[in-house]
Amino acid sequence: MGAENDDVAAELRRLDTSDLLARYLTLEAPAISEIDGEYRATLLAQPNLFAVVTGKVAVANPLGPWLCKGFRPVDDENGRGYNTFDELGRIRQRYPMRTLVAPSRYDGAPAYTLIYRAYLSACGAIHMVDEVRRAAPGVYLGMGTWGFTDAQRRVPRPFLLTGPVGPYRGDVGRERPAFTPGRRELPGPPA
Repeated sequence: MGAENDDVAAELRRLDTSDLLARYLTLEAPAISEIDGEYRATLLAQPNLFAVVTGKVAVANPLGPWLCKGFRPVDDENGRGYNTFDELGRIRQRYPMRTLVAPSRYDGAPAYTLIYRAYLSACGAIHMVDEVRRAAPGVYLGMGTWGFTDAQRRVPRPFLLTGPVGPYRGDVGRERPAFTPGRRELPGPPA
């Protein structure tokens, strides 16, 4: 990453959740082919105490910190991915996802979308969906969502991806049989 891109990433780290969402709404989605390899992952400012605590337990846990997200294009419209953790010194891939470009739940504009429910995992069970847009070359702002109700799934949980920092390590996980994304995964913009 160049100095200008480092500055963009540093600025995103300083913003609160509402400013991150406002910035996100100004950004464009990368193409499926653009996101290829592993990208360093960092939680950004979270919207409330519950999100801070769940984020720390899930991805900032010192026994298994979140390192990155890995992606590979499958074709022009679809891709695959995973999250990488350092579990007591062993690098592990967990929480696979299907990727596609789809309308954002926040504004209806295209977003690089990560659908975890396509695979059998804890993230799929809680209806996790992430959206990603390009803030600068190699710098991506993401909005994570999860929950069992529409209101829960509208709460943005911002994160930052930078890279690529390494190659894609390989597909993981078992696909959910006959899965087709529904309104929980791809709701489109708010009414």
